[in-house]
Formats: sequence, structure tokens, C-alpha cells
Amino acid sequence: MSHPLESLVIRHTHRIPLPTGPTGQGDVAARQFDAVLMSVGFKLSAPLLEHLSGLSEGTVVDTAVRTLRTVREVVGDHVRHNVYFIDFPVNVPDTFDFWMRCISEALADDNTRAGTLDQLESGVLDLLTLPSYGTYRHTYADMLAAHGELIAAAGDRMTVLHSGGKADDEIAALYLALAGSSTPLGEDDLNDLRTLAGHCVDGPQPDAILIRENRAVVNEARLKAGAGLLLDTVTDVLRLACALSDGDVTLQAPTRFRGLSRPVRRALLAGLDSVVAAAPAKLADVSARREEWKRLGERLHPHEYPQWPYAAEVFAVARGEKKARSFDSRVEELLAMHDVTGATRLLTSAPGKLFRSLDRLLRMALTEDERDCVVTAAEEVAHEVSGRVVLSVREHFHNRAEATGERRVFVNRLGRAWVTEDERPPVLPPQRRRLIAALDAEIGRRLPSPECLLVDPDVLDVALPLSGKATAAGLGVLPRGSVSPVEGELLRFFVYWKQTLQRTDFDLSAVLLDDRYQTLAWLSYTALTQLEGEHSGDITDAPDGASEFINLRLGAVRGTYVVPQVNIFSGEGFEEVEESFFGFMLRETEQQGRPFEPATVRMKSDLRGPGRVALPLAFRRDQDGSWTAKWLHLYLRGTPSANRIEGNRVTVATLLRGIVERKHLTVRYVTDLMTGGDRGATVTLWDGETVPAGPVTYIGLARPDGLHPGSRVITPENLRDLIPE
Repeated sequence: MSHPLESLVIRHTHRIPLPTGPTGQGDVAARQFDAVLMSVGFKLSAPLLEHLSGLSEGTVVDTAVRTLRTVREVVGDHVRHNVYFIDFPVNVPDTFDFWMRCISEALADDNTRAGTLDQLESGVLDLLTLPSYGTYRHTYADMLAAHGELIAAAGDRMTVLHSGGKADDEIAALYLALAGSSTPLGEDDLNDLRTLAGHCVDGPQPDAILIRENRAVVNEARLKAGAGLLLDTVTDVLRLACALSDGDVTLQAPTRFRGLSRPVRRALLAGLDSVVAAAPAKLADVSARREEWKRLGERLHPHEYPQWPYAAEVFAVARGEKKARSFDSRVEELLAMHDVTGATRLLTSAPGKLFRSLDRLLRMALTEDERDCVVTAAEEVAHEVSGRVVLSVREHFHNRAEATGERRVFVNRLGRAWVTEDERPPVLPPQRRRLIAALDAEIGRRLPSPECLLVDPDVLDVALPLSGKATAAGLGVLPRGSVSPVEGELLRFFVYWKQTLQRTDFDLSAVLLDDRYQTLAWLSYTALTQLEGEHSGDITDAPDGASEFINLRLGAVRGTYVVPQVNIFSGEGFEEVEESFFGFMLRETEQQGRPFEPATVRMKSDLRGPGRVALPLAFRRDQDGSWTAKWLHLYLRGTPSANRIEGNRVTVATLLRGIVERKHLTVRYVTDLMTGGDRGATVTLWDGETVPAGPVTYIGLARPDGLHPGSRVITPENLRDLIPE
């Protein structure tokens, strides 16, 4: 019997929980399973293939059906990818010629002739009124028949699926990994945690749940199961109430609280009462969320429960009937008096807040003594600050410009980006260097010292996942700021979307920039062909799903950068459509094949973010002619409709420059700390073939086959494990 949560394990870990069933002669079915997997870019590891071969044929077939369904969805092969131009990338017409052909067909149609003539006379023509524009002119089967088979190439992606343990053990391990994560999870991972928490509520629990959103999701499951709640602040209760109302547990967006049953109200009020009774000073947190607490109080009716008087004080503070001065207000009062030393001393009682305030304190400090006080305080409390915050501050000061007047790029937790002038006074070099040295020492102290560290060179420039908020689920997705090699002659982008209720038009585009970030050319529905490549054609309605592609010959690309983007021209947003995702493929010229070939997909990620323009990543040509990908995960606000590449080229170029020129902390930074000094650890760069006989700590883009079972393996799926607590 399969486990209903088995697909989560496969998606997150690339392991298949060992199927249970009668023994038998399953070798033929296992080889067939492996062959079908290879057609979509996956493969069974040798131990897993051997295990399946010893099971009954029926068990192997059942495992294959479940696994194939999951991996096809991971790679984007669970939908039909049609194209407007049936021969794409061959025979794509010139844009003007294509539009003239659509107009001629409209004039030949009795139903549209009069309206088309009226538009032509007015001088403005709406392409969407032309019957042959924007909708598929052939079936998916017709498109398949027009393309030959894909010729296999040595560079095709091959993701190995490894043997897991028992299904229950794998699910429990995945739950512990997500719940105990040291960095915030993305929306998809948080939803998976919610599912796992409900299943694992009676099983092993993490030693600590550091991320508040994770705690809210776990508490939701515990409340429904009648287990005790994990609470240490009043805000934990507010987040839990948001979770119970299917709201935003990050508290970034307002939640409309639902009516709550009496048992739930009692549980929340009892939890509030215990938190405040143990530490009345925590009432100070209420003021920051005063309106949310007042709305929640309307649902909890605290006046009906006099047995919990401390809980009632929370709502008295929210209504302004009781004073509870916040910690932040005390800090602001000192800073308003320019008492930097006093504010610093107060902040040492909240080390995380001190670290987040370091830049501001150093900017406000007027004397050397004040600056020395700030840095000394940071050095003294660094051991009390979470590893994620220490790393974030380290990255911040590494990028802190000593000169003013630079452009500053902001990216919020949801990936929305904007640019402004950097008018901050500089942080002086002596304090900056001293802080960086102290932070390096603190991170190095927390990192393990493996005896043998095996590292895939391709992972060294992958950015540390200090937050997973803006990183969507998918295949081959890396954190913002990561750099990964791109090898192949043809680069092909794709976008797929399926509307929910209203007609929706996504437009895939790509802009080409020179080394000064100036526009050279672009490919879009307004420029179907360029020297560099072709666009597959504009689809303007997706009731059954639609795809668009851009094909690029990397050797012909002018300039330095290629920036793909997805513009919403009309209809539903990225978070409103039924489904949408973006990705890219790499091929050799002779491979041919269909427009979408899963075995050539290097990256596929869901499009779920704010704004009307998505910038998933960019590609850069290095001085030696090789190409790399730089991961962006950005969303621009755009306009409510008619977003086009012509209207956002300047903004895209500015944002790209800010991200490209920012120095992110990468895996290389961590491995250097793990092997530096007198640690005695040795690092071996993996050659792609040979693995040591004994256990190692392996860090790479994918787990090699044949590693010792006692090895610790870190890949993009669990890269957050590199972030020390």
C-alpha cells in the first residue's frame, strides 16, 4: 500500500520511500520504469533499481505510476505544451508579415470584415479582434506530428531518484526538517508543512521551532488534535488565529478572522493568559498589532472568560485602556535624544534587534567612542543571535557602500522589488571591517568541522538561502543571487498558465542588454524573430492552459545579458490563475524534438508572487564566452493591464544591475570557514565520477550515486541545513 504523502517526500528529497509488497520477478517492470523515467529526465539509482527488481511486478508498476505522476508535475510535463506556430522554432514569420496575414484573413471573413475596415480607417487596430490571432490554429496532436523525436545528448539533465526508508520514517524526517528549519519557508513549503504537521502531530517533534510562521502552522495542527500549544509570545497566538482563518501567518497581509468555536476560543485565551502571566512585559508586543488584536477580540469574546484575566489585558492594551510601553518605543526615545550609547546598551537585552539596528546606530554615532560602543556590544552578544540574522548582517555590511549616491535595490519578503537613491551616510571602514571579522568568527565557531568535505564545484556560487520566502517550488530552483553554469547551444524559455475564471493573457519576453545594461534587442509578441532566436507566438486566452516559448542561439546573442520576463497583459494575476510556471531548457542544435522536452528542462518554478511582471532569473555571458544564470526571483508592480517589455526595460535593467553587482554569501563562504584556520578538515572538489569509500559531508547540486550510507548530504533541497542556528 502506498502512503498518501509519498509524493511530498519525492518532491522534497528525490527519494522514493521503499515500497512494501510481495517479492517476485519485477526486474523487467523495473527496467521499463527506469526507461520511462529517463524520458522525462529522471533515473533510478542502482540500489533502488535492484530493490524494485526483487518485488512483484504489480508492486513495481504501482510504484512507477505514482512516481511518474509526481516527477512529471515537478518538471512541468503534466500538461500539454502547444505552440501557436506549429513548426516552432522553424518557420516563425517576421512580425509585420504575420500581422498582415492576420489582417488579410480577417478581411476575408464576412463576420469580421466590416469591423476590421473601420479599425484600419481609424489608424488603430486591435490585434485581439482578428480571428486568427492569439488562439491555437491546430491541435496538440497536429503539433506533435510536425516534430521529430528528441535525439539524446550527453548533456541532458538526469535527476537520480534514490532509495528512501519506510514511508512513515521518510515523512517524519521531512516534517522535522521543515518544521525545524532555521530559515523562513516559501509559501509552497509552508503549505506542505501544514499537511505534514497534521499527520505527524503525535510523532517526534523538533527540539525547537525557530521560525514563527512554522510554529503557527504546527500549532494549528496541535490545536486540532487537542495537543498542547507551543507559545512564548502573544504574537504566537495572533499568528495561530490567522492560520485558523486561512489567513497570512507572516502578518504581512490583513486576515479576516472567522467565527471560532468555543473550544478554540478557550484554547487561544488560555494560551494568551499563560504567556502574559509568565512575563507581563510581553504585553508590549500588542501595540505593534493593535488593530489586528481588536478584530480578533471581536471573535474571542474575552469578557466571557473571567478565569483568564491576563488574556483580557491583551485586549485592554489594544483598545488603549491599559498602557504597555513597547521596547521599540524606549529605543526610539533614546535615539531621538541622540543617545546612541544608551540605545545600544538597551538593545543588548534584545540581541536580534541590536543586530538589525547596527547600520543605523553606526550612522548616528558622532564620536569614535560611540562607534566603538556599538561594535563592542555586537561582539559581546553575537553568540545570542540566530545564525540567519548573523549571516544577513554579514552580507549587508559586505555590500555597504562606503560612498554615497549609489542606487539602492529593495526586495521585500514576497519578491517585490523597487529602486531608490541611497542617501545614507557611510559606515566608516574601521567599524565595518571589525564587524565583518567578528561575524565571520561567530559563524565559523558554529559550523561543524567535517573530517572529509566533498564539494561539487558547481555549487560553490550558490547563494545561502537566508530566506525561502520568494523562492518558488519547482525543479532546479536556487536562492536569489545564486550563479550556476549554463552549458548548451540552444537556450529555450517557457511559460505555462491556465486561467481560473476570466480571459488571461501572459506574455513571455526576453530583453538583451550590453555590459552597461543598455537595451540591444528583445523577443516578444511584438518582435517574433531576431538574429538570436524566435518567439513561439502570442496566446491570449488560456481556458485549457497555454504555453509560450522563446528559443535563443547563445552563440549568436549580442551583448552580455539575457533577461527573460513574464508580463501579464490582461486578466488574472500570478496568484489568481489556476496554475502558472516558468522554466528553461538547454539543448544542442542537432537534438530537434518537440518544443517542450522534459529531459532537457534545467529549471521549472511556479509563478506565485505579487505584481504583474515576473523576473525569475537572468543570463550572463562571461569574458571567456561561457554563460551563467543569475537567480532573481523578482516581481514588479507593473500596470493593471497591457504590461509589455517596451514599458519596463529601464526598470528591469536597473534592478538587474543592483542584483548582479551585489555580493551574496554563497556556499563557498561556508566551505572556506569550515576548512579554514586550524580546523584540520580537508576539502575535495568532486570530479563528477569518483566518490570516496568512507562517509563524507557532500555538498552539491545533486546527490552522487554510490556515496557511503553514513554520509551527510546537502543539496539544494536541504541547503538551509548549512545555516547554523
